[in-house]
Order: sequence, then C-alpha cells, then structure tokens
Amino acid sequence: MNQLIEQEREFGASNYLPLPVVLTRGEGCYLWDVEGRRYLDMMSAYSAVSHGYAHPRLIATMRDQAAQLGVVSRAFYHDRLAPFLGTLCGATGMDKALPMNAGVEAVETGLKAVRKWAYEVKGVAPDSAEVIVCRGNFHGRTITAVAMSSEPQYRRNFGPFAPGFVLIDYGDAAALEAAITPDTAAFLVEPIQGEGGIIVPPDGYLAQVAEICRRNNVLLMCDEIQTGLGRTGRMLASWHDGVQPDVLLLGKALGGGLYPVSCMLARRDIMDLFKPGDHGSTFGGNPLAAAIGLEALAVLQDEGLILNSKVMGERLTAGLRSLDSPLITDVRGRGLLVGIEIDPQRATARLVCEKLMERGILTKETHETVVRFAPPLIINAEQIDWAIDRLRETLADLAP
Repeated sequence: MNQLIEQEREFGASNYLPLPVVLTRGEGCYLWDVEGRRYLDMMSAYSAVSHGYAHPRLIATMRDQAAQLGVVSRAFYHDRLAPFLGTLCGATGMDKALPMNAGVEAVETGLKAVRKWAYEVKGVAPDSAEVIVCRGNFHGRTITAVAMSSEPQYRRNFGPFAPGFVLIDYGDAAALEAAITPDTAAFLVEPIQGEGGIIVPPDGYLAQVAEICRRNNVLLMCDEIQTGLGRTGRMLASWHDGVQPDVLLLGKALGGGLYPVSCMLARRDIMDLFKPGDHGSTFGGNPLAAAIGLEALAVLQDEGLILNSKVMGERLTAGLRSLDSPLITDVRGRGLLVGIEIDPQRATARLVCEKLMERGILTKETHETVVRFAPPLIINAEQIDWAIDRLRETLADLAP
C-alpha cells in the first residue's frame, strides 16, 4: 500500500491530500483496501455515489450500452438522449435540459445561459451583466468558478479572473436585495453549502430569495450538484422551501457513481436562446452517459432512495446530536448531508477522519473543522447506528 502511495506522489500532482488508504473494490456502502480491510463509506465521493458502489442495475446498463454504442458526439441524434432528457425534466419539473459532463461544466453552461438572457431579453448593456453569488460558495475549480469564490487558496496565483460577479453573505436575503442592480442577470446559490462546511441557511431563505428575484426580474439559478437527486430527502433541496428555480444545475449522482454526467436545466424561454454553435461538448449527452443517467434516475425512484435519505438522515442527525462530546460544537445538515463542527482548540477534523479510518469508517473533512457524513442513499439503520458507535468511541479517545 505504501509503495502505491509513494508512486502516486512521485508521478502525480499534489492537488489533493488523501487519507492514507488505497482502495481497490466497492460494493453497496462498503469499500475495501488493497490489504483486504473493509470500510463503511460515509462520503459517497462527494455525493456522486448516492446509489452505492457496483449497483447491479447500473453496472448492467453501463456494460450493455458500452457494447451497443458509446460516444458519437452531438453531430448526430441517438436513441438514448431523448428518454434521458425527458425523464430528467419530468422528475425535476424543469422544461428543458442541456447535458454536459463534470458538474462545473453545468455551472459554466448556466452562466452562459443567464448572461445571454440578460442581453437578449432583459436588455442589459453588452458585457455588463452581473451574477450575484455567496461567500463560502463552491461551484467548481475552473478559472470562472474560482473567480466567484471567497476562499483565498482557491484563487491564489490563478488570476486574472473574469469580472461580473458580486459576492454577498450566504443566508442573508436582505443582502441579495441590496446587491441587485439593473445589470443583475441572476443569483447563483447552493440550497446548502456543501464544501463551505455543510452550511444550512435559515428556514425560508430560498423562498425569500426566489420572491426577491421574481420581483426584480432576476433569474434564480440553484446549484444542486451536491444537494440534488435525493441527497437531502427530496428530489431537489430547493423543494424544501417550495422553490422551483429558473435554472437548475445537476451532476454527481446523475452518473450513478460510474460516469461523469451533468446537466443545466432551465425554463423553456431561457434554454431556447441557445442556437446551433453557441455551446457544445464532445462527450456531453453521449449514449453511454444518457443511458446511465436514465437508469440512475429510475433506481432512485424504484428503490425508494429519496425517502430512505429522509428517514436515515433523521436517524443519522439524531444519533450525531446524541453524542455528548466536548469536541462537537455543532451538528447541521438535511437528509444524508450532515456535518459535525469540531472545536479546533481540541482537535482537527482531519485527525477525527484519520481515527475513524482506523475504526473502519471513511470520510473527509471540509474547511478544516467539519467532518462530513454523506453516505450512499442505500444505507440502512444498522449501518447508521454502527457508524455512530464508532464515532462515539473515536471522540472519547480524542477528548482530553
């Protein structure tokens, strides 16, 4: 195992700091390392593996479609895309979808769409459109995405950055209203900030900002790449506030944990602004991606994973809040996206994750002080309770 780690360090970039474990196999909620040790996954590859590892229906779909037709590009129609887009729009209540690959590509596509709308519909002067975003956001790692970030490390020595972004505090509806100008095209927001530390806004926040956007002729763009597709106990986290966004960004779990699939979805009048040649992707919406995405949506519904996320999420949150440890200063989240805040005076979140790994649980810290608990949506009560017990033991060992 150490040899593989050292070889990766020698030949790979140091843009990640993984836990010292080398994985070789996954099934359901479990992962195995190269030495044969089993771990309970409490991270789901940042919500990409919501269906669990090696789901038989998804594996069969991927294998069968790859043997039939893989990638042909959007230069031609193919028989998998229309069913996928139609099912996705039906499941989310959106009018149209534009398929891409990585989540950040959906973000970039959404930004192009709202800017085009601003110029061609709202009447904003050329090259003057602004998009309001929130401090603490995470919308990806491209130059444009980090231009929106308030995290110094994400931006350091990567400039110059694209203009046109205005930052406000997250969870503050009044700050949004104050920031809107005649040049504002859209407000881009995560219903829960994932990489920002599992930050849940005040109740009703999304409904408030939706009303502000409507009243001011501003598009509401919700980044649900992490929070969508059942992660919070609803198909969309926006629906907890009864909100239907104008533009919706999805990814991660859409690929069933097997393949990068993302989509920008929007109202018909917004999407219809795109004309041939305005935007594209060699791999976006290819037959393999569409087949996997369609089956991933079917599995969510057929196996009741969204309801399971709600029920098991409530059990997970209750269990975490029952822990009597001086190391925990807060427990927050929704569904199966929950974080515990660790008192930095007593321990680091990284140390907690390392100790959990020794007890057979894999997860990762975010923002140095938060331990993430976001297991596959197939997790059951016995596995939840086992994880809580291991965390209780870990915290007891670390407590002074």
